[in-house]
Amino acid sequence: MLTYLAITNLAIVEHLELDLPPGMTVITGETGAGKSILLDALGLALGDRADADSVRHGAAKAEIHAHFDITVLPQAKSWLEDQELTDDEHECECVLRRVIHANGRSKAWINGQPCSAQQLKQLGSHLIDIHGQHEHQSLLRKETHLVLLDEFGHLTKNVEQQRVIYKEWQQVRKQLEQLKTQDSEQQARLELLRYQVEELEQLGLQEGELQELENEQQELANAETLISEGQATLDLCDGDDGGARQALNYACQRLTQIPSQDPRLTDIGQMLNDALIQVEEASRELSFFIEHCELDPERLQFVEDRLSAVYQLARKHHITPEELYSHSLALREELDNIESGPQNIDQLAEQLDTLTTQYREHAAQLNQKRQQFGQKLNKKINEQLAQLGMSNARFEVSIKSTEQFQPTGTDDVEFLISTNPGQPAKPMIKIASGGELSRISLAIQVVTAQTSTIPTLVFDEVDVGISGGTAEIVGKLLHNLAKKGQILSVTHLPQVAAQGDQHLHISKHSTKDNTKSQMNWLADQDRTTELARMLGGVDLTEQTLAHAAEMLEISRQKAEA
Repeated sequence: MLTYLAITNLAIVEHLELDLPPGMTVITGETGAGKSILLDALGLALGDRADADSVRHGAAKAEIHAHFDITVLPQAKSWLEDQELTDDEHECECVLRRVIHANGRSKAWINGQPCSAQQLKQLGSHLIDIHGQHEHQSLLRKETHLVLLDEFGHLTKNVEQQRVIYKEWQQVRKQLEQLKTQDSEQQARLELLRYQVEELEQLGLQEGELQELENEQQELANAETLISEGQATLDLCDGDDGGARQALNYACQRLTQIPSQDPRLTDIGQMLNDALIQVEEASRELSFFIEHCELDPERLQFVEDRLSAVYQLARKHHITPEELYSHSLALREELDNIESGPQNIDQLAEQLDTLTTQYREHAAQLNQKRQQFGQKLNKKINEQLAQLGMSNARFEVSIKSTEQFQPTGTDDVEFLISTNPGQPAKPMIKIASGGELSRISLAIQVVTAQTSTIPTLVFDEVDVGISGGTAEIVGKLLHNLAKKGQILSVTHLPQVAAQGDQHLHISKHSTKDNTKSQMNWLADQDRTTELARMLGGVDLTEQTLAHAAEMLEISRQKAEA
């Protein structure tokens, strides 16, 4: 319920803070005092459109804070969790804040986190319901009619079961549609993949084979040059007609014939011997290389043909030859996934048929129950309308079955009203005037209060066009309704005001340069005075005061009884 409301620089309200208790709060004041500002502030806190005219003249911005106790509001809690807007420190409290700047721009917060006006409206639908001549009237929305009927008939669990079936039906239907849409494209892709994979696997390229082929091709292509140049080099190292080995051997012999003990000659001799050993070793390795370097034209042709096939396939797939092996593996994996994936359209179609039958059967059962409880709701609301001075009105719950599948079933539910005898019942938004709509809303809320999930109801002058005994009935109905939650009622009738658990009075004070609206809680004596003013106008007589005191006392006695 609404526990706290703070308004700053809104219209003619400079600053106001209200702690709002449960039960029935009546709001009174002279015409033009600013009673509507309170409802305007609530509307802005709940996402109504804001404009620069809302800001108090001379102020930079207007600001509204609204605190709600959501302890027993699971739908509000769930919405906040889904939107990640919960307050971990105060999980049972929800704080709304709205700021309207003088340039017309506005900002909004939920639990200190920025949000959109649309999010405020969505959350507000779980927190409070305002009835009267304002835009925020949920009873004009058809989706609200369905919810109220289902709550009245205790059909919430049935509807949830319908939602589960619908969700599964929708998922299978989408899967089937996607498969049908993709089937022709996927078949073409499947045929292409099979051809490409077969072609690549026929080539049989192995990992690392390309580099080996390129190395072998280079060796085979240069074999003749390698042999001739290698033999020439071998001759220079150790040829029959002389070479480096013979020259070094001869040099070593001549050095030993020098008659000298100079140690430098010993070192030189060692170096010549080392060089001789290196030349002999190089000659042996070169001879081995030449012996194993053979000319093989057939092998060369095979290698070049295989390399040509690799290069050609790489160009065909628009990749480099080095990428061909990994590309082949990737295509094989894609082909395996498609061939082993869920391709059974017939199986999905059979599953969809089963779910469709299940959905229709459950929707038909839900329709039957809604028809049954719709008749009961008609009777009870029409009884309340008669008590509220609308005996000629006829309320109807229209329930039409459609072929369109929805999460809540196939029923199109709408509340209809006829306010004059002989006139057909039509949607309330087309028939009911502001005052009539308020009383119709009151009648509906009185009947559905036991099952409604919205704890705070605001009624803006529900007593328009009524007086006397009917006004007293309205007051009693509101008071009884407040026992289940919280009622805020703007009224101009003392019969209604006397029924309140608490009384909030709004007054306007003007000076030459300034106008302010004030709101005050009235104590017993002040309540009597205010009721007397509502009864007799500006001049208060002892008789009027006595009548007001009597009305207040009688209402208290009945409330305690």
